[in-house]
Amino acid sequence: MLLSNQKAVTKMDIIKLSTDWAKAEVFSAKVVLLFSVIEVLAAIGFWYWGKTAIARIFPWPLLVMGLFLIAVGAGLYRANQPRIARFEAAYRSEPKAFLDSEIQRTAKSQLELTLVFMILPAIIIIAAIIIMLAPATGWRAIAVTMILTAAFLMVVDSNTAARNDAYHTQLLNIKP
Repeated sequence: MLLSNQKAVTKMDIIKLSTDWAKAEVFSAKVVLLFSVIEVLAAIGFWYWGKTAIARIFPWPLLVMGLFLIAVGAGLYRANQPRIARFEAAYRSEPKAFLDSEIQRTAKSQLELTLVFMILPAIIIIAAIIIMLAPATGWRAIAVTMILTAAFLMVVDSNTAARNDAYHTQLLNIKP
C-alpha cells in the first residue's frame, strides 16, 4: 500500500503501513518454514526410496539444509510476529522516534540485503563449479542442494528486498 503524498497521513495510516509490512514478513517466514518441511520430506523420501548412489546420498544434504531453513524461518517469525503488536504501542508513545527507528532499521536492511544478493549468487556459482568438476556423487548432491536452497532464498529475499525498499520509501515520504 503506497501512501499518496497528496493526502494528510494519519496515525492509522502509519500503523497500518508498519503492521502490513510486519505481517508480510511473517508470511515470508511461513513460506520458508513450508519449504524447509518440503526439503526434510524430500530427504526422507530419498532415504526411503532412493536406489541409486546419488539418491542414497541426498538425504543428508537435504536434511541439513531443511534444518537450516527451519532455523531461518523460525528466526524470521520470532523477529517479526511480536513487531505487529509493538508497532502501535511504539508509535503512540513516541511517533517521531518510531519513524526514525524504522527508517534506520529499513536502511540497515537494505545494506544487508545487498550483501545477501552478492553471497547467494556466489554460492550458486561455486556449487555449479563443484557439479562440473567433482565426479563424486556426494559433492554433487551437496552442490545441488546448495543451489536449490540458495535459489529459494533468493526468491524469498527478492520479495523481502522489494517490500523493504517500498516500506523505507514510504517512511521517508511520511517523515516531516
